[in-house]
Amino acid sequence: MICRRLQQLERVSANTVIHYHALIHKALKYAVKTDLISINPADKVDRPKKNAFTPSFYDKEEINKLFDLVEGTELELPVKLAAFYGLRRSECIGLRWNAIDFNNNTLTINHTVTSVEVDGKDVDLASDTAKTKSSLRTLPLVPVFKELLLKKQAEQKEFRRLCGKAYCTDFLDYICVDQLGKRTSPDFLTEYFPKFLKKNGMRVIRFHDLRHSCASMLLANGVPMKQIQDWMGHSDFSTTANIYAHLDFQSKVTSAEAMLAGLGLKATGIEPLAE
Repeated sequence: MICRRLQQLERVSANTVIHYHALIHKALKYAVKTDLISINPADKVDRPKKNAFTPSFYDKEEINKLFDLVEGTELELPVKLAAFYGLRRSECIGLRWNAIDFNNNTLTINHTVTSVEVDGKDVDLASDTAKTKSSLRTLPLVPVFKELLLKKQAEQKEFRRLCGKAYCTDFLDYICVDQLGKRTSPDFLTEYFPKFLKKNGMRVIRFHDLRHSCASMLLANGVPMKQIQDWMGHSDFSTTANIYAHLDFQSKVTSAEAMLAGLGLKATGIEPLAE
């Protein structure tokens, strides 16, 4: 078992090893507190240096092209939810009809579905918790998504009628299901999405990069970083800033203009970065 775990550590990134270390350290810290062990051995383990991370993202032309390509497919809803609302994979799959308020036009993130390994097998785990407290958020249901969801709801009812007893009734409250009523798997998005992009001649990115694309679009259209934090469901401002600050060129233009004005220098016009 130990050899197997060591082999796994060789295959994962430094960031994943750091995450594993934090979980193990927390468990052992509790063991020390309850006098099960005298010292925390994880204190003596050196963690690898965290990898620098620069997310990939699509621009508006790529997003619009992708939206056209996924229309009518099983990818349509999760892709559009991730790219527009910045939802995580677990949040897209975990979205249920009881979280949609068609009267008040709101969409609430309060349920997730993740893929975990149990006894060597991948199992989908549903939970009424989220990654952080801030991840539990309510967003406006804009008209184009209201129309899309109402259409999806009608389609699900029709597929259930047509399939009869063959229709899966285990996931009736979930939105992202196939024509037989089976809930979309998180692993399906991870594995099939890049294949779909490659098949259709698009630049290959990860499914999670649609979330980054959402944030980059918000920044490009002048949305303040604090509002992006709330939209994305980040637990603190530093998380948002650390990931997306390199995209926020407009704030640097504003700073440059302020310095020019403060020093009394003539502003000849600062050109924004080309998209």
